[in-house]
Amino acid sequence: MKKYIIAIDQGTTSTRAIVFDRNQNIVKIAQKEIKNSFPEPGWVEQDANEIWLSTLSVLAQLFQGHDIKPQDVMSIGITNQRETTVVWDKTTGLPVYNAIVWQSRQTASIIDRYRNTPKEKVIKEKTGLVLDPYFSASKIRWILENVENLPPVENLLFGTIDTWLVWKMTNGAVHVTDVTNASRTLLFNIHTLEFDNELLQIFDIPKSMLPNIVDTSDVIGNIDPMFFFNYSCPIGAIVGDQQAALFGQSCFDRGDVKNTYGTGGFLLINTGEEPIISKYGLLSTVAWRINGKVNYALEGSIFVSGSLIQWLRDGLKLFQDASQTEEIATSVDSCNGVMIIPAFTGLGAPYWNEKCKGAIFGLTRGTDIRHIVRAALESMAYQSKDLIIVMEEELQEKIHEIKVDGGASKNNFLLQFQSDILEIPVIRSQFSETTALGAARLAGLSTGMYTMDDFKEVETTRFMPKRTHESVEKLYDDWKRAVKSCMSY
Repeated sequence: MKKYIIAIDQGTTSTRAIVFDRNQNIVKIAQKEIKNSFPEPGWVEQDANEIWLSTLSVLAQLFQGHDIKPQDVMSIGITNQRETTVVWDKTTGLPVYNAIVWQSRQTASIIDRYRNTPKEKVIKEKTGLVLDPYFSASKIRWILENVENLPPVENLLFGTIDTWLVWKMTNGAVHVTDVTNASRTLLFNIHTLEFDNELLQIFDIPKSMLPNIVDTSDVIGNIDPMFFFNYSCPIGAIVGDQQAALFGQSCFDRGDVKNTYGTGGFLLINTGEEPIISKYGLLSTVAWRINGKVNYALEGSIFVSGSLIQWLRDGLKLFQDASQTEEIATSVDSCNGVMIIPAFTGLGAPYWNEKCKGAIFGLTRGTDIRHIVRAALESMAYQSKDLIIVMEEELQEKIHEIKVDGGASKNNFLLQFQSDILEIPVIRSQFSETTALGAARLAGLSTGMYTMDDFKEVETTRFMPKRTHESVEKLYDDWKRAVKSCMSY
């Protein structure tokens, strides 16, 4: 009898494969880091072949020791960094250029062509997104315009990382994406749930390059036996990483909220069966589609969250391991007036300013490493508050609690400060791998391993607000002044 589901979690800094059993417990984890390159300021790229090879590597690691066998796997679920764009030659199977990562701002000049024109309104109304280099359309356009000696356009295929991996895993037999990833391209109409011909004309992208669109939980093909030790295993789900975390956190009902502290920060609220087009810079996105039934979400995207801590570690050498930041931050009573605006690649929601740069305010001779580390952690919480405020405006409802996940959610100082600054409970699951869990749940649904009744709430730790409202208002006013100064520089 089949015993396991494998979730492939392909992220910005690593590729991981996680084995889940019938009770949704983790049995085994394999991980391989991948490199990011920065060819010019604001550009972020990856080698798409390295991403593919890292996927093969982590799958191979799972079967070392022979305690888990390929034939014991019911299905594979894939969750991925979303807007990152790959264009490849379908004849050779080779990318024509590096993968352009979601964080990259190299396509800003293309986006500027459409700003303050009637096309900008059309794009927002149809896609639920804002006009920004973050999304895939301008990345495709950039490759078509800037890469020399491209193959004939009829030979070119586009995909976000889910599409690229499925195409490689099926040895070129399946070219698909799911609705969650499609909804991040600026080419997808969230009302018709199809790639939109008018949007394709606006960005001058041939429809022949685009994948077919499938449900989030659905068997879309089998991995070629040559890549899975002579066993043909079904691929049972494709889902963008933030939507996977929403599902993994059991945010199934309208008004349920989760906040992921990853490389970036992502706050999503389930808005039910109808999309909400934001008035405040949030993104309307597809949460999932299962058996043809759609749930939507509103999302706030923070470009720099955990990567700020990575920069303090690797760039400034302030500490050796991110786990040290909690002790460092709590060794002082405050940031001593220091504020960090981590706009390394501009600011995401609700500001959407891709041209401002990161800044540190409030430095004095009394400032030391402890204040900077604490200010970095606090900046992650302030950015989430920015999003919660506009989400409440959009829904005309008060948000009463948020669920959190991601690497930095292990930091108790951060979560306590997050609760304080939001003035609501912050809930951390004892299960840390919620993104992979979401992909595994969706893959298990499509192949009969799980039903929705199996997805009960897991044990949690609750952080309750402790600060006075007056002190919160003072701190948040200081944050807003710092953001305003950063954007005016």
